[in-house]
Amino acid sequence: MEVAPPLSSIHHRLMRNSGCNHQRNAAPASVVAISSSYKSRGFRISFPTNTDSLKSCFSGAGALGSLKHYRWRFSIPSTSSVSSDKSYPQYVVTIRNDHPQNADFPRSYSRKEKKPFKVPIIELRRAARERLKKRKDQPRRPVSPPKNGLVIKSLIPLAYDVFNARITLINNLKELLKVVPVHACGWCDEIHVGPVGHPFKSCKGPNSSMRKGLHEWTNATVEDILPPVEAYHLYDRLGKRISHDERFSIPRIPAVVELCIQAGVEISDLPTKRRRKSIIRIGKKEFVDADESELPDPVPEAPIIPLLTELPDSQIQAPSDDEEKLLLAEETLQAWEKMRRGAKRLMRMYPVRVCGYCPEVHVGPTGHKAQNCGAHKHQQRNGQHGWQSAVLDDLIPPRFVWHVPNADGPPLKRELRSFYGKAPVVVEICVQAGANVPEQYKPTMRLDVGIPSDVREAEMVV
Repeated sequence: MEVAPPLSSIHHRLMRNSGCNHQRNAAPASVVAISSSYKSRGFRISFPTNTDSLKSCFSGAGALGSLKHYRWRFSIPSTSSVSSDKSYPQYVVTIRNDHPQNADFPRSYSRKEKKPFKVPIIELRRAARERLKKRKDQPRRPVSPPKNGLVIKSLIPLAYDVFNARITLINNLKELLKVVPVHACGWCDEIHVGPVGHPFKSCKGPNSSMRKGLHEWTNATVEDILPPVEAYHLYDRLGKRISHDERFSIPRIPAVVELCIQAGVEISDLPTKRRRKSIIRIGKKEFVDADESELPDPVPEAPIIPLLTELPDSQIQAPSDDEEKLLLAEETLQAWEKMRRGAKRLMRMYPVRVCGYCPEVHVGPTGHKAQNCGAHKHQQRNGQHGWQSAVLDDLIPPRFVWHVPNADGPPLKRELRSFYGKAPVVVEICVQAGANVPEQYKPTMRLDVGIPSDVREAEMVV
């Protein structure tokens, strides 16, 4: 439908109802599509090139770019309505800012705030009631692995792949750190990938007020990129819970390694109990092991997939040329995705617990009893952890950092902070080394946002 003659009338009425004063003959610069609920017709509205008029229009509602969902009701005259002097049909303009390239950053929770549950409590209670209704007057079904003490054989190769992907990721990051500059703050846990550290005043470490929130950058290590999340190694994952007195006698290993061991990975230095028959349940929390004397003696088998080992720092060599660096970055990105994707599948069958107040992680059906929680108001809980189901980011923290659009260009500016995006530190390192950006990380990296050249240009953005 062509609305060229009444377009200026629509434009004038639209701005007049919004409290804007502008010239009626201003040239159109941008167009917003309108969804009509009247006879399913579509229209187009042109805005003037004068940005001051747009600023005055949205001065009460905030900048247009910051609005996610904004409705604007106005009327459109037609030839029949004007000639018959009837009321104009009503239309609703819905301006949406849901472009997939511009997603919100992941929320960072305060140390004084409890983590949200993986599934809300109301949903858990509702699901429990449904299970009780279905189980009523029904014969008890046999328990499936891994709840019966056996290992899920179909997930054993996946556990080996996750273990080797973690080792590959660590070895490749050691090589990339020699060619990609990564900085870590000496007072807090923030890191930055780029030639120089970012200038944002976001340090919350000791004496940060004396430094006015500025960071003191040092060279980062692999432990800064992949935070060590450790858990207790369980010889029997269905055995008794670890008491407070046993907290120093049981070894602690990386939580991802413990998850792989419980899923079937055999490591000689970390033995674990493997059952060949299902357990016999006596009560809800009591069971006995089945008699395995009739079975033949177990024969030690070679691992399905050879296990990799971490390389010492003395054997790490930097990539010789750009092509080798690009291949190394692609391999590192694939190892990162393979580890996270495989660990997520393992967590669906092998439960992982996390404390709702601190980063403590426990791989097993129930958390340990060690009273070593030092989070906010731990005195009221006597140092006990508040165990709940863990998510993937609890087991493998991604650690989002600021995305540098051009590593060879100018450094980030403090005044243009709202225009920059974020990405996991491993992804940012690989991207700056030449790898392609994965699709799932593009929404938070804001690759389609035009970054102004100076502060004056940023103030003109609507």
